[in-house]
Amino acid sequence: MNVAIVGSGPSGFYAAGALLDRADLDVRVDMYERLATPWGLVRAGVAPDHPKIKSVSSVYAKIAAEESFRFFGNVDVGTDVTREELAERYDAVIYAVGTPTDRKLGIPGEELPGSVAAVDFVGWYNGHPDFADHTFDLNTSRAVVIGNGNVALDVARILCSPPDRLAATDIADHALDALRASGIKEVLVVGRRGPAQAAFTTPELKELPEFTESGVDIDPDQVAEVPDEDGLSRVAKRNLAVLRGYAEDAEAYGERHITMRFQRSPVEIRGNGKVEEIVLGHNELRVGEDGWVSAHDTGHRESVPTGLVLRAVGYRGLPIAGLPFDERRGVIPNERGKVEGAEREYVVGWIKRGPTGIIGTNKKDAVETVTRLLEDLADGSLRRHDRDGTLDIESWLAERQPELVTESGWQLIDQAERTAGEPAGRPRVKLCRTEALLDVALSRTRADA
Repeated sequence: MNVAIVGSGPSGFYAAGALLDRADLDVRVDMYERLATPWGLVRAGVAPDHPKIKSVSSVYAKIAAEESFRFFGNVDVGTDVTREELAERYDAVIYAVGTPTDRKLGIPGEELPGSVAAVDFVGWYNGHPDFADHTFDLNTSRAVVIGNGNVALDVARILCSPPDRLAATDIADHALDALRASGIKEVLVVGRRGPAQAAFTTPELKELPEFTESGVDIDPDQVAEVPDEDGLSRVAKRNLAVLRGYAEDAEAYGERHITMRFQRSPVEIRGNGKVEEIVLGHNELRVGEDGWVSAHDTGHRESVPTGLVLRAVGYRGLPIAGLPFDERRGVIPNERGKVEGAEREYVVGWIKRGPTGIIGTNKKDAVETVTRLLEDLADGSLRRHDRDGTLDIESWLAERQPELVTESGWQLIDQAERTAGEPAGRPRVKLCRTEALLDVALSRTRADA
């Protein structure tokens, strides 16, 4: 059986692993990736100061070393090859393409220079080729981050961490240079509801003073009493305890510090040709009959001077031509991973269920999809192509994309980055631009290099 997986992030690798682990299945897995490098958000999304989380890549490396696995990088499905062509060549196609775009705030002034998506900023400091040439104006004393999830904390923490600390990580060199010259002294993190409704994980919340070498500014009144505290989840109670500790602690602020304010919603971004201030609306919390805590505008407004606003209010998937798409949720409609109305196409990860959970959540999700695929194979609803398995995929791809990156090419990139990092005690120095990545992967030299 021949299966194509489009996307090389955690969900894609877990799907590959679930297929290759089946002793009763003779299967070959080909993984397609638009970039020259695999690992998705583990490489380009996880913050550089979280090496333990990045270490999950060793699991993916073991999967990639399987004899029945092939990696095809620098192949854009939809441009270099079509969805229909994959379906013609593979018995099943699994899309693990994630949710690459951000959700908008939908307020006046959102398009002003200085109002940016957190996903762009994260890609920039992680060396994602799509964002390597972006620039962010850090010549402002205050940045404002809209959102109360881990991405918001990542962005705030990176902006406030001492550059010398970041210099020991795999942060992109261009980002490290910009952060050294940053004028930011305070990062204000704003949440629409209360502290008990924030989506932070407790370890990320607890590490802030250590990583930023600074106290965290919390308004004691905002964490003193919360609605229905006895009914909160264990995570919410732990988070609340951490926040109360910050509010009570007199630890001095460092050169840069994080301020957190709750029950605030962005109403408008103002400025003459660029962001100069953001208007926040104050909310009150109401508990519905179902126990849901919602935020309601009180009408009170607060203007906060700032030169940089980063929205971290969620990710959103993009449609794939020819497949159904749920515009409201930003996902591909499916039943346990089988795409609605499709013959041999499946989904895993965030494009399947939305941007929820942690990296490990994708393993269970991938197993569900692979289980459904094998059920379809067993009951005949998924029929294998009638061919002897000798189709030369690699030659076909090389014709479509002469700069094809295989697993051996990725290994050359990986080795070059790690070697570059060794003298400075860094895990790697990332190659951040596609041409540089391809030069290494294809072992070529350029006259202008």
